Amino acid sequence: MHPEKTRQAQTTGNSKRRAERQGTFSRREFVRRGALLAGAAAATPFAVDLAGVTGAAGASTSDGYKALVCVFMLGGNDHYNTIVPYDQASYNAYAAARGDLAHSRQSLRPLNPTGGFNDGRSVAFANELSSLHALFGQGAVALVPNVGALVQSIRKFEYGNAAKVPKQLFSHNDQQSMWQSLAPEGASTGWGGRIADLMLDDNGQHSAFTSISAGGNAVFLAGREATQFHVSPSGIVQLDMPFNSPAVQQGLNALMSRAGGDDLYTQAYSDITRRALGTASFLKDAVRQAGGVQSSFPDGLLGGQLRAVAELIVAGRNVLGLKRQVFFVGLRGFDVHDTLATTHRELLRELDAGLSAFYRATVQLGLADEVTTFTASDFGRSLVTNGTGSDHGWGSHHLVMGGAVNGGRSYGELPIIANDGPHDVGQGRLIPTTSVEQYAATLATWMGASSNELSAVLPSLDRFEVSDLGFMKNGSEGLAGSIGAATRTEGFTTANEILRELQQRSEDGVR
Repeated sequence: MHPEKTRQAQTTGNSKRRAERQGTFSRREFVRRGALLAGAAAATPFAVDLAGVTGAAGASTSDGYKALVCVFMLGGNDHYNTIVPYDQASYNAYAAARGDLAHSRQSLRPLNPTGGFNDGRSVAFANELSSLHALFGQGAVALVPNVGALVQSIRKFEYGNAAKVPKQLFSHNDQQSMWQSLAPEGASTGWGGRIADLMLDDNGQHSAFTSISAGGNAVFLAGREATQFHVSPSGIVQLDMPFNSPAVQQGLNALMSRAGGDDLYTQAYSDITRRALGTASFLKDAVRQAGGVQSSFPDGLLGGQLRAVAELIVAGRNVLGLKRQVFFVGLRGFDVHDTLATTHRELLRELDAGLSAFYRATVQLGLADEVTTFTASDFGRSLVTNGTGSDHGWGSHHLVMGGAVNGGRSYGELPIIANDGPHDVGQGRLIPTTSVEQYAATLATWMGASSNELSAVLPSLDRFEVSDLGFMKNGSEGLAGSIGAATRTEGFTTANEILRELQQRSEDGVR
């Protein structure tokens, strides 16, 4: 049996239903898939994503409703000016490399996580993240340092081996794809969509609303069967503004109702588009029936997207009876090659205001324990600046927020701050010590994916020692603050041991 079919046969829930859908891509399956694609429009209802088709598994949804929200910082967030080195030695190295672009130590908001940090080092939030700093102190936010795309856990001297590092490592498109799909640009499915695949059956007749993007088309939400429904930051996109003439509406409906004869694709495309005309209206009615969200959100792109997500969560849970949903929102502008001192600060303020408003909304709605939000980005940035900004990097620090998060803690290894230090490949570009797979696996497990199902969502997860980082309350909690908790380097337990090992290898002529 093909390895993919073997993995699918091992998953729990509706495995028989899924197995029956393998093989021939029939006309009935094509049209059935079209029903799920009905709302896959963003700027126009005619955009569709005909990704590959398989069946859906039935992950555990016995624990009620859950939503996962990805907040993607497009362009590569400068983590060094977001989560700033704070212990004196690390701050001194940071300030020396950053010069005038460094945050003053006095302006920072230091973290005091439960369990502390490793090796006496510490970090602080930039002053612009005041609300998130307060939520960290309240236990609603967790820090996961130095996360990035990895083929496998590697040590610095292995960096020159192309087989052991991601392809096109510092490319925006490829690394956005690596973060969202775990494959270079051109991937057809993302890990958010593959999580959604597991949930479709439990969402019943409204499964088309399992994956929703408020931030444009994202491979993150594309599943083997699940497809992304698009909304705009101002709400659900409909055709009622540019086509408000009854004659135009009648003509459009007539066009969409034309039979395609024996042409499978013409008929299916017509069916998909015709369904799209009604699906957006249906969802808008569900949002209206749910009563909306009374919480205030900040003006701006991120605030608008997160308000839309909050409204859709209430509608999905309370009106449509959904059990699981996965969302994507995006904030652009993080490619700060020359505007680190200005643009980046404004982006952090927008991030802080948007995320904190969203969390407050979930609390007011009584949904805080059912909604988990996490950050992601193309990559981190270089420690060394180019004078006015920073350049593309690799690993970066991220935040997870929600009532189900084991917050107020740090999960994983803080990197040593140094240009060409033991944790970077030059100019302070960090080698990740936690893989995206591990980050994703912890979230997928909280969503209800079983250990067998994780292999379908994250095929390379078995290359890493730890699959649950412990930052969700359903998982293990013993990894917080421990060095190497994510991708513990073989035989190394402290940063000093890493340094000694690298020094010894250098003396032995090993590169």
